[in-house]
Amino acid sequence: MKAKALVLFSGGLDSMLAVKLLQKQGLRIEGINFVTPFSDPEVPEKVAKKLRLKLHKVKISRGYFDIIKKPKHGYGANMNPCIDCKIYMLKRAKAFAKKMNADFIATGEVLGERPFSQRRPLMKIIEKESGLKDKIVRPLSGRLMPVTQAEKRGLVDRKKLLAIQGRSRKPQMRLAKEFGIKEYPTPGGGCLLTDPGFSRKLRDFLANEKTITCKDVELLKPGRQFRLGKGKIIVGRDEKENEKLITLARKNRLPWMEVKDYMGPVTVLQGRTGGMIKKAAEITVRYSDAPRKEVEIELHEGKIKKIIKARPMSKKELEKLRII
Repeated sequence: MKAKALVLFSGGLDSMLAVKLLQKQGLRIEGINFVTPFSDPEVPEKVAKKLRLKLHKVKISRGYFDIIKKPKHGYGANMNPCIDCKIYMLKRAKAFAKKMNADFIATGEVLGERPFSQRRPLMKIIEKESGLKDKIVRPLSGRLMPVTQAEKRGLVDRKKLLAIQGRSRKPQMRLAKEFGIKEYPTPGGGCLLTDPGFSRKLRDFLANEKTITCKDVELLKPGRQFRLGKGKIIVGRDEKENEKLITLARKNRLPWMEVKDYMGPVTVLQGRTGGMIKKAAEITVRYSDAPRKEVEIELHEGKIKKIIKARPMSKKELEKLRII
């Protein structure tokens, strides 16, 4: 029976190609995807179905948020703790591989593709701290890396591994064409922690709160956001975000408001601090189609609806409170 490999699978082009290259060697391949609130869980599922890949979806533990708050190896360009994140996922993949009797673990990593986590010295650190030294097969750059245990055991043919390196995507795109892969996600677009705007929201949240949960992350994703002491004001930017914010407000039992009789945003209040309702109302009017005068606002608190009045906030004050 052919060897079995467990591939870390994000649904991106590199992980797709890693799967195809190992399948080409006749190996039995299964994927593992870690479900985090910072990425779209549907993408890996859709891509795995196209590849006819059995995919195991694993939820992150609370310890993952400790990594986000204080990564041992620091952040990348934004709030992305890529080295610590990869170590965390490989450790969990190692335990999962043991349970499913996989012979080795593989990834879609490309040497030098990402400056923060895919340089040779850092890849060695990741291997060592995850307890997988010389045990990770990287089909796209395998011939540039030290020989792995899977190769020594004859489970993987090193000659059939590739020697791709650097940040250019052209080799992967050519390979995708050879494999008949026509659709794949854009590079670097899968993780919110690499997004500058989201990173500003997250940085602000961690500076003001002791803990963070998946629910908190969901409230960080939509809207313009403003900080008022320990409270936060979230303002929808379009109809889709307005609908999302109403859903989140109801789910988390948070108050929300909108201008009565005029088109405008839905505004959610997270946390409470002095004068927060008044300020939130002024911001809501500012981003609505209401005339620049005092108008009525509908404030929803659970099943209770109140009518309050507010004028639009000045641009100067608005910018003082703005997170993003």
